[in-house]
Amino acid sequence: MSREIAIAPLTAEAFAPFGEVIAPEGPPDAMINAGMCARYTDRATLDFAPDGRAGISLFHGQPYALPLTLALVERHPLGSQAFLPLSADPFLVIVAPDADGRPGRPLAFRTAPGQGVNYRRGTWHGVLTPVGRPALFAVVDYIGPGANLEEHRFEVPYTVGTAVDAKAFAETPDT
Repeated sequence: MSREIAIAPLTAEAFAPFGEVIAPEGPPDAMINAGMCARYTDRATLDFAPDGRAGISLFHGQPYALPLTLALVERHPLGSQAFLPLSADPFLVIVAPDADGRPGRPLAFRTAPGQGVNYRRGTWHGVLTPVGRPALFAVVDYIGPGANLEEHRFEVPYTVGTAVDAKAFAETPDT
């Protein structure tokens, strides 16, 4: 079995088993602020254990280089977790299906500028992975009692992406 993972563009259809892509796609649900602002409503389903609440945190991630050695994934059993980039820079999204309580073979996606993601509660995913330069994110996730982090280390790491992928991240225009 190959331990290399190709990076695919992030689409709502490909990501659906793991959560939602958060992006202003399609026509807006409403025009507000005297027609100067398009509102895209309810783009992610937040799901938290009954004793918790939604919190908004800021994560300042340091950049990773490609190809990436993927040795660790994590999941959050008590709540969904939404990552909203505060710049238009793309970032790497890694997810894995659940295979009887352990992560299955991971998938890797490259966001388009401005896309965010919402991981469903219990979804195995890689750590926050900006590529090329540091990045700031608003993160909406579970705040409350209980252990909300489960980590899994792969016995044999995966290799995600190639030097060609690194070049594609570097060529993303500043917006």
